[in-house]
Amino acid sequence: MISSASDISSRLALDAQSVGQLRLQVKNDPVAGARAAAQQFEALFLNMMLKSMREATPKDEGGLFDNSNTELYTGMLDAQLAQSMSKGKGIGLADMLIRQMQAQGVIPADAAKRGDVPESGKIGRQILPLALSRPASAVIPPDGEALPEVEAAPVNLSGAAARDGFADAADFVNTLWPHATDAAKSLGVPAHFLLGHAALESGWGKREIRDAQGNNSHNLFGIKAGKGWNGAVVEARTTEYVNGVAQKRTEMFRAYASYDEAFKDYASLLGNSPRYAPLFDQSLDASAFARGLQQAGYATDPLYADKLTRVINSGSLRQAMA
Repeated sequence: MISSASDISSRLALDAQSVGQLRLQVKNDPVAGARAAAQQFEALFLNMMLKSMREATPKDEGGLFDNSNTELYTGMLDAQLAQSMSKGKGIGLADMLIRQMQAQGVIPADAAKRGDVPESGKIGRQILPLALSRPASAVIPPDGEALPEVEAAPVNLSGAAARDGFADAADFVNTLWPHATDAAKSLGVPAHFLLGHAALESGWGKREIRDAQGNNSHNLFGIKAGKGWNGAVVEARTTEYVNGVAQKRTEMFRAYASYDEAFKDYASLLGNSPRYAPLFDQSLDASAFARGLQQAGYATDPLYADKLTRVINSGSLRQAMA
């Protein structure tokens, strides 16, 4: 059965493309888009109710199934249940929102009821199940902690489009998800590993490498421009560790015309360089992926693997993907 674009109950709850699809639906069909948004709001409300109910339920601390992975998949189950509960009439919250929008003139007062909304598009691709691994530490540092410091130097990036930055972690994930999935497929690793790596290196896009004119290098992974690099470059200040001691240096970094180009080059670097070959000869969880990068010499920070593992397993990344 093919569901309509306004029926979110049959979709995967962790669909990072849903926001973009909803925006497109509102543009193409404001009435159907408004109803889909109301239904998503009802699903969000139901998810909060389920979460509160679980928090109020006594837990068997230290039990066999009491761990971070159980909590993660329970949250994913609740999100999917909330979407199913919002199907059809739901609890009536979406219908109440529609009536308010009709009263305010946002949508026509004689618009069809939710069940009569015609199909205005098909659902895009779904996200594959997340292979999230167990966090290496129960303590997750605040966003931005221990992120590499990068300051743009006065070098012009001709032809690189400027961007105002990412609004938040969700915007970061939604924008980069298509590029991350393509790169991850070529490497054979989960896409959220690459998103976590980009988040660590760029401070969730808040510390992208730019030139003095503000042109974006799109270099989310902090890849330097070595002797074999023939593309555009940008000069930037960064922190390197020599014998465990942090030092400020000015380095040349690769510059790309787009994020898609950046992810493709990242995948090519890891997939074709002999020093990263051992990384893909094993079964990878977040910790193994991070350790493999550090052992291959991706970064000089002695704590790099721990930092990357925490970002990949962080609540910020999980919430953004949800």
